[in-house]
Amino acid sequence: MQKTLKIDFVSDVACPWCAVGLSSLQQALARLGDAVSAEITLRPFELNPDMGPGGESIQDYMARKYGRTEEEIVQSQAMIRQRGADVGFEFGSRTRVYNTFDAHRLLHWANLEGRQLPLKMALFRAYFTESKDSSNHEVLVEAAAAAGLDADKARTVLSGDAYAAQVREMEKRYQDMGIRSVPSIIFNDQYLVSGGQPVEAFENAIREVLAKG
Repeated sequence: MQKTLKIDFVSDVACPWCAVGLSSLQQALARLGDAVSAEITLRPFELNPDMGPGGESIQDYMARKYGRTEEEIVQSQAMIRQRGADVGFEFGSRTRVYNTFDAHRLLHWANLEGRQLPLKMALFRAYFTESKDSSNHEVLVEAAAAAGLDADKARTVLSGDAYAAQVREMEKRYQDMGIRSVPSIIFNDQYLVSGGQPVEAFENAIREVLAKG
């Protein structure tokens, strides 16, 4: 008998492990096939809510936030590229980190339109694969169109402060729950899995959740 599964995927557009994790999760669900009917809702989390216009270079950002050397950054990006390749996601050579609040507003709207997951993947590709500015409204509109959304409506959403309050409220909700890193994946409002796990790890976790009813 097919079982239903509620999945809240808390993540940021600027998080490489979120791109890996979401790709892994979708492959795990594909492996389970008709055994599960899953509803994935993408929830907002900003790694850099205070990031200003124009963003910051990867080198400066990683050194400031994590104390990493240039060699460590190169090694880390190589590992992430490999993990992405393992699940069919291509990482390019991004050079800057940007503010993602408007991307989260657009994702909130896309959820109402039933196209949230395609938009998330389009935003991941725009930033990580194509090294585009994920705070730039034209980049966001282009991603919306690629996800099957109306470009003019997307531009209207971005032109004002639509859904800003809802995004802030949702961010606070997950912060109050104790979530400090992403991706954080919550199954059926009860079970938490953190990090960009391999496909097998997500598959096993989902099987365990379903077994618990």
